[in-house]
Amino acid sequence: MRPLFLVLALLHMGLLWWLSDQPQTGLGLPHPWDKGAHFLAYALLGLLLRLGLGRFPLAFLLGAAYGGVDEYHQSLVPGREAFGLDLVADALGAFVGAKAGDRWEAPKTSRP
Repeated sequence: MRPLFLVLALLHMGLLWWLSDQPQTGLGLPHPWDKGAHFLAYALLGLLLRLGLGRFPLAFLLGAAYGGVDEYHQSLVPGREAFGLDLVADALGAFVGAKAGDRWEAPKTSRP
């Protein structure tokens, strides 16, 4: 477990929560670009969780679950809606980000 990456993941989650809490102003990204933004945001979260936790399944599941919680939260904000495709983009992003974390890990070698 690496605390720095966990702190960065928590800060990123806070930023995502704050962005979801903003009332819709009509200045958001048009479809389908908004799905790309969801994908990238949750790919970063998946990567940070993977590097912080050291385990792919846990990082992916936490990232995807947070996407669900955040979409529900967004549905309660006036002028905002939750979309199933946003949740799919969140989960795919968390998956790709957590998988990308595998490449950043030092290879495990056995000692003679």
